[in-house]
Amino acid sequence: MGISKKAQSISPSPTMTIDAKYKAMRAAGEDVIGFAAGEPDFDTPDYIKAAAIEAINKGFTKYTPASGTPELKRAICDKLQRDNGLTYKPSDIVVSNGAKHSLVNIFVAICDPGDEIIIPAPYWVSYPEMVKIGDGVPVIMHTKEEDYFKFTVDDLRRMITPKTRGLIINSPSNPTGMVYSRQELADIAALAVEKNIYVISDEIYEKLVYDDVKHFSIASFGEEIKNLTIVVNGVSKSHAMTGWRIGYTASNAEIAKAMADIQSHATSNPNSIAQVAATAALNGNDEFVEMMRNEFLLRRNYMVERINSMSSISCKSPHGAFYVMMNVANLLGQEYYGKWLDYKKKAGL
Repeated sequence: MGISKKAQSISPSPTMTIDAKYKAMRAAGEDVIGFAAGEPDFDTPDYIKAAAIEAINKGFTKYTPASGTPELKRAICDKLQRDNGLTYKPSDIVVSNGAKHSLVNIFVAICDPGDEIIIPAPYWVSYPEMVKIGDGVPVIMHTKEEDYFKFTVDDLRRMITPKTRGLIINSPSNPTGMVYSRQELADIAALAVEKNIYVISDEIYEKLVYDDVKHFSIASFGEEIKNLTIVVNGVSKSHAMTGWRIGYTASNAEIAKAMADIQSHATSNPNSIAQVAATAALNGNDEFVEMMRNEFLLRRNYMVERINSMSSISCKSPHGAFYVMMNVANLLGQEYYGKWLDYKKKAGL
């Protein structure tokens, strides 16, 4: 007897492991700075917290529909129309316990055993494990720093096989901060339609873009690609609500129903109080979001300038999110404060 082969194949989240280590070291009094978890350090705005408190006081603490309240689904539809030019019905929306949960729902809903999901690298560490949970096979498509860590249509065409079920696009990206342009997305959309593959479009960082760069949803390039696209978003990054655990998807009704059915057995509904808070967040103005974006822009400029002024390390200036992808190739094989930096040699590779 023992655990399943699937469970054995799933690695723990390195992000959460490192973050837990950082918190333990800090609690022990060590002088450390945490760079692991992708989490805004701003507090959730007061008007959002007030909406949640009011929901508690009114007794809104019971089950809701498994895929989300009508009020939140309508707010999401309005947001997608307003910000992305996308028209969805509430029945196309599934609200989940964070965007992570949304992504797991997607792969369980669209993958049969052996189906391949293409993941551009560098990638958010959870993507491959989520694909495995859905019985899919993660296929890594490597990109280059000189191309701003973006893949081309030719790169994608070479990766597609008869087993390809879908492609993940994360723009703006964790961890590179790159943002695909309108034309790049239009070209990718055309190939996805030609090959009839799903596009899982993770747009959780859409509000955090800089240097006059604009975010475009790939689902906005026509009905054919919209039907193949599953948009993933949430309020964690845009409204500093990571702990509230509200994410959502927008897709065609068939996929939405499948995900809602899966979720109804896995978790039932997302937290009722957090749904009220998310509704307030989406129906509010972007004043807080813009304040936070401007602060992140100042921090990005500072980090990029400092990194590129140092010897042996460098970075591209990210156009979105709040990450800097640093090139440390020149440090490999060196020691720093007694720590060996060549991971390959340390691992005996």
